[in-house]
Amino acid sequence: MQKTSSRLLSLLSLLQTHRDWSGRDLAERLDITSRTVRRDIDRLRELGYLITTVKGPGGGYRLAAGNHLPPMLFDDDQAIALAVALQTVTVGTALADDAVRALATLRQVMPHRLRHRIDLLRVTAVQPPAGHEVPRTDGQVLVEVSRTIHAREELRFDHMPGSGTSADAPRRVQPHHLVTWRHRWYLVAWDLDREDWRTFRVDRMRPRTPTGPRFAPRELPGGDVAAFVTSRFRGNDGTRARWPCEGEVILHLPAADVAPFAEDGVVEELGPHHCRLTLGSWSWTGLAGAVARFDTDIEVVGPPRLASAFAELSARCARAAKVA
Repeated sequence: MQKTSSRLLSLLSLLQTHRDWSGRDLAERLDITSRTVRRDIDRLRELGYLITTVKGPGGGYRLAAGNHLPPMLFDDDQAIALAVALQTVTVGTALADDAVRALATLRQVMPHRLRHRIDLLRVTAVQPPAGHEVPRTDGQVLVEVSRTIHAREELRFDHMPGSGTSADAPRRVQPHHLVTWRHRWYLVAWDLDREDWRTFRVDRMRPRTPTGPRFAPRELPGGDVAAFVTSRFRGNDGTRARWPCEGEVILHLPAADVAPFAEDGVVEELGPHHCRLTLGSWSWTGLAGAVARFDTDIEVVGPPRLASAFAELSARCARAAKVA
């Protein structure tokens, strides 16, 4: 039979699977008697775990949430995942200090072998370069917006378009999803005044109280929030994640020199000094400009509209050179 401490951890691990357990099932899984199960349940309750008794023919137990935080049990993979999340998920929020303290608390109670693995796994969330800093999002605003999403309540807020500008008229929306995109937090919502889907930067939102009435959620175009957000930021209607304009070119550069600057483009090596680049943009001229930033000769594979865009861009640049 397992030692009491080991048995308690095994029992707690079973209870944390969020299901009702009969005393008989627990006894069979732990290879102990039902009487021992009852004693171990009492010991866990003394440690602060709220374990409720489930009524029924066979009786049973369920682990519930209490009014204070008791000791928690994580397996190795869960602890590592939590440590990584605490080091990265708070980028762009005001929660970084709390995350550092939480990680220090978690590390302190880890066994030595696991603490050593965590110490080796040091993750640094790199901020953008100077001039492109990620604005810090207030954690309380995130909580309030999340609450209205969960409660399905209309949200009223002031929205600041950018630094140095005055707030827009108060917005009224039906909030649907909080998302992160390139280290920024956004709210995806149905704008009641504009009768269309909109995305709002959360760091520019100032929620008002009280909130509005409850609403029946609308179906998001395409049904997938990640695809919807990607599509909107690429200039589509929210149902297609691909760029509106996509083209293919051959660059007279090694693939290794192009790949670091291709962002979400696809780079295919064609030889030591040539590569194929497939890239997208919100317009054909914008796509031509994105390709032209690679300082090399360019061969357009297709489509023909991309070749026409290069001609238009060339004419614009020639006119700009004359003006200069």
